[in-house]
Amino acid sequence: LTGTSREQRAFQYLLTHAIPGDPHHILQTFDQWCYHCEHLSCVGPDKGRIVERVLLERAPLRVLELGTYCGYGTVLLAQGLPPGARLYTVEGDPRHAAVAEKVIRLAGFSEQTVELIVGPSEEVIPRLREKHGLMNANLVFMDHWKRCYLRDLQLLESHQLLAEGATVLADNVLFPGAPHFLQYAKTCGKYHCKVHRARLEY
Repeated sequence: LTGTSREQRAFQYLLTHAIPGDPHHILQTFDQWCYHCEHLSCVGPDKGRIVERVLLERAPLRVLELGTYCGYGTVLLAQGLPPGARLYTVEGDPRHAAVAEKVIRLAGFSEQTVELIVGPSEEVIPRLREKHGLMNANLVFMDHWKRCYLRDLQLLESHQLLAEGATVLADNVLFPGAPHFLQYAKTCGKYHCKVHRARLEY
């Protein structure tokens, strides 16, 4: 009715209530909006703790996120990066990317730390090294269309964009589910697999 998307409404709420330059408070404010106003398919605090734990364990210097959406996961990843690390995040929907860009900068992250790339993942991945300078990623966080998980993992493999010992963290593989991705990861012999049980966001 307002002519604005729920993502834009969430950003307006952030502008009013969140502390600029405070990533933790940005995420908390996002959570308040999603619990009490409108649901957004962000990572959320429950699964966010798993992401934070992986970041702490791995301390990756080069991180690739597929599926920026509103920037919640991006801020979550960026606040856990070790010094000198860089995050590349890819969003296919220009409208979501426009909101995410503002959220990322509101949280205080510059383009030197977080680079937002707009375009379909299948087109962006082959250009990551040449156009964006990503030689390979130590951590990949997949949170885009589940049907693209397997295709994009194999694209990353074929373009040698996974560093040795890289971690691939994929959200919602059980529900709504990415069965082909899961089967490949478990049976191809390239990965050690662990499924983290978590509640749905919010």
